[in-house]
Amino acid sequence: MASSPLQFSTPFRTLLLSSPSLRKSPRFPFHPSLFSPPLTQKTLTFSTGTRAISGSGKFCWRAKASMAGTAMEKGKGKVEVFDSEENLSVSLAKYTADLAAKFSKEKGSFTVVLSGGSLIKSLRKLVEPPYVDAIDWSTWHVFWVDERVVPKDHDDSNYKLAFDGFLSKVPILPGNVYAINDALSAEGAADDYETCLKHLVKSNVLNVSTATGFPKFDLMLLGMGPDGHVASLFPGHPLVKENEKWVTFIKDSPKPPPERITFTFPVINSSAHIALVICGTGKAGPVHSALGNSQNSDPLPVQMVSPEGELVWFLDKDAASKL
Repeated sequence: MASSPLQFSTPFRTLLLSSPSLRKSPRFPFHPSLFSPPLTQKTLTFSTGTRAISGSGKFCWRAKASMAGTAMEKGKGKVEVFDSEENLSVSLAKYTADLAAKFSKEKGSFTVVLSGGSLIKSLRKLVEPPYVDAIDWSTWHVFWVDERVVPKDHDDSNYKLAFDGFLSKVPILPGNVYAINDALSAEGAADDYETCLKHLVKSNVLNVSTATGFPKFDLMLLGMGPDGHVASLFPGHPLVKENEKWVTFIKDSPKPPPERITFTFPVINSSAHIALVICGTGKAGPVHSALGNSQNSDPLPVQMVSPEGELVWFLDKDAASKL
């Protein structure tokens, strides 16, 4: 769909944090076994300072200083578009900190799920003032939506990525960081992680959805690949239809490394809150497939993200460039 160009006044800025080496920093211990509807929209209109999408999802975007959006129909999500990744990261930090404060006050804990890719860089504002000093990090419990079956000091490890850019910079309790057992096979690591989650349900660290019976995380922070995959659930792969297991494994990932574990969609969609954080022109196509007016009979994995609670899309202007 053709659209008028958008004008942004704020210059694009990025901030990269230097990360200490795993060999030079204290490592969080991993946890070995504790027991040994796709979105379819009708129209897209542009006007100065405001975007609006009408249709079944009732998207309604308003302009802020960062060109961010407002809420739309429950289950379809809220879309926020930012003129820079810098502004996106500022908003994402506030969103995450606000939810952490809310859940910590309500139940004394905050269960948050990380992913890999560029997400960790977009969380960088959390390790800076005012958040790094204001957040009660002792209530945080950290999980991964997927992980590569590699050693934790391997460059492909999502744990290493999160440790270097986030975990090593905040005082989250080491026992509250739940990494995979990388000494196991892909199948063994997936079974072990699911066992860990079930133990945490029994000990009341994790809630369970009354609607689905799957674990209900407070917040999932998800990225998306250029092919529209989320977690390690890839387009056309049989695992996107897995509806019984909490955690499963893949040995033939289209994206290397081939062996991974991943949460399944029933777990992802049982979340109280999901933030989809997407930046870059290389991801504009699947964003348009999910939020534009295109019709496809075989939805992309990102289109299958539909939580019980709130879904918020954090997009920079490049990722939203085809809307």
